[in-house]
Amino acid sequence: MTTITTDMTTTGTATGTALGAAHPRTPAPPEQPAPGIPAPASGRVSVAVYAEDLILRTGVVQQLRRRPEIELIPDEEADRAQVSLVVVDVVNEPAVQLLHRLQRNTATRTGLVVGYFEAGALQTLIEYGVAAVLRRGEADQDRLVHLVTAVAKGEGVLPGDLLGKLIDHVSSLHRSVLDPRGLSLSTLTTREAEMIRLVSEGYGTAEIAQKTSYSERTVKNVLHEVATRLNLRNRAHAVGYAMRHGLI
Repeated sequence: MTTITTDMTTTGTATGTALGAAHPRTPAPPEQPAPGIPAPASGRVSVAVYAEDLILRTGVVQQLRRRPEIELIPDEEADRAQVSLVVVDVVNEPAVQLLHRLQRNTATRTGLVVGYFEAGALQTLIEYGVAAVLRRGEADQDRLVHLVTAVAKGEGVLPGDLLGKLIDHVSSLHRSVLDPRGLSLSTLTTREAEMIRLVSEGYGTAEIAQKTSYSERTVKNVLHEVATRLNLRNRAHAVGYAMRHGLI
């Protein structure tokens, strides 16, 4: 089984136990940032790189080290990184175990650079909180930096074909699991959204009960539950919240 190790060295060549001690090298001088790249205005993005072999690790580290907006974090401080960048050939069992471990660190967000992406791996990435995916064949310096900075900002990055698969997956989930139970992917159930929509149209409790075929008591309980769960002050506040978030 392949063991995934990390490398976040910030000088010269990659070092440490992952390289072994059989053939020591003379460290190369630190590389300078690429010419013409302005210094970041709002601080550097701290990155911990996790890769399954030396070649993968060295390639990504060398690309990121050239950019002044990136701070590569050493092994022993990896948990403080803003972004964990996982570089693998395929999403196999060792990669899944690593993603699961990284998910437990709520202070960092995870991006993935992968050589071959199987369709079934999309569900795994969703489950383990991977925020961005980049195919290794497209992972030049600019795309790597774009992925890392987007993840640090809380954004997601997916290749177009994977985005389409994600949309299909969510639609399938909605049809097969949520709709039969009267649920939705929003913070409101179908019943809650319908009642708040009727409130927004000016209907009172008795009228809502008549239109939805529920008792007035049920209508009051449903609206009270929504207000309590979402910390809303009253029905007008609930309507405003639902409209702002596109729930009705």
